[in-house]
Amino acid sequence: MDKIVIEGGKRLNGTIAVNGAKNAALPLQCAVLLADGVCTFRRVPRLSDIETMNRLLQSLGCDIAGEQTLTIDPRGVNEGPLEAAYDLVKTMRASVTVMGPLLARYGRAKVSLPGGCAIGARPIDQHLRGLEALGADIELSHGYVHAQARRLRGAQFVFDTITVGGTQNVMMAAALAKGSTRLENVAREPEVQELALVLNKMGAKIDGAGTPVIEIEGVDHLRGVEHVILPDRIEAGTFMVAAAITRGNVLLEHAPLDHMHAVVTKLEEAGVECRAEGHGIRVIGPDRLTPIDVSTQPHPGFPTDMQAQIMVLATVAHGQSTIIETIFENRFMHVPELCRMGAQIHVNANTAVVRGPTHYGGTTVMATDLRASASLVLAGLVARGKTEIRRVYHLDRGYEAIDVRLRELGAEIQRYHGARG
Repeated sequence: MDKIVIEGGKRLNGTIAVNGAKNAALPLQCAVLLADGVCTFRRVPRLSDIETMNRLLQSLGCDIAGEQTLTIDPRGVNEGPLEAAYDLVKTMRASVTVMGPLLARYGRAKVSLPGGCAIGARPIDQHLRGLEALGADIELSHGYVHAQARRLRGAQFVFDTITVGGTQNVMMAAALAKGSTRLENVAREPEVQELALVLNKMGAKIDGAGTPVIEIEGVDHLRGVEHVILPDRIEAGTFMVAAAITRGNVLLEHAPLDHMHAVVTKLEEAGVECRAEGHGIRVIGPDRLTPIDVSTQPHPGFPTDMQAQIMVLATVAHGQSTIIETIFENRFMHVPELCRMGAQIHVNANTAVVRGPTHYGGTTVMATDLRASASLVLAGLVARGKTEIRRVYHLDRGYEAIDVRLRELGAEIQRYHGARG
């Protein structure tokens, strides 16, 4: 098992290109199941989650080639079993998003209940209720969802809670349903908008993505497509925090500024200079960060996927900050490890009170989930001495070669393969 070792105290300087968005690429991979022909996606990040989804699609009968330019041919799918097995789904929650496309195109699906990061219960009841509203018969048995439908039909459905995956799953199913569908209280995230954009390029008729209501007129067929995936706003935000806390000066090329207003606003409140430059954003960290208050919210609010990273910034700010997590009930798993490095964080229910500035000391820490892993890397960048991060396979789910890319900006960071722990 790999580990990452960081010698802290280096300022980050230079230019880094933001990769394509993992959370946009994964549902697009699923959307290929709706198509009659080959789909090609460019600027695909090389991540273990992408590889896992590829293996799932191959198990369903897809032919796949390439990495950063990824070509998926779904024409062999109906020759094989339409099952998303536990061994693949257990490691990545996004796998459940094949259910809507399989139902819509092939009339059946058997999908294991999902796994992924251990950041609290994330039930898929909204996915299932939405698909039932479209006419699917759903049965839960022995850890699997068994879904069937001769042909889905359009319907009106209101999500009880805002869910990105649920919105994407039901939207994809409705794209091939007979008649009109109206989805209310939907997620508005850029990745939902990206999926709707690509589905429309494939021949779908979807309006309203990015607003609370999406309307879909079902079509009989969707064709193959070529598309360049939008940049990853969470990766960009993580590198922005890295620049800020190291008092660095970093230009992030292709950073999707239009989708990052909440993150940029909080960084600027902390005293960080963020300015548009070319097709990206330049981030300059101050000598002294000021405290901030953050509450995670569905888009366009502050993203929960940036909560762990912004907490590290709060720990090195001068004064008291408050971080409120409203999306997931168990997303403070990074707090004990940050405290072992010297942070002063008090958690009460969904609120973390942070007192800074922390003078981190390097030690051995354990990654618990994807974004918690990123927070430990950030803390290591400013810690005195060496920080050893174990279980970095979590990092590889969402950050391509983060050690190499930080080293190019001046960090002293190394990955060791086959390390214990």
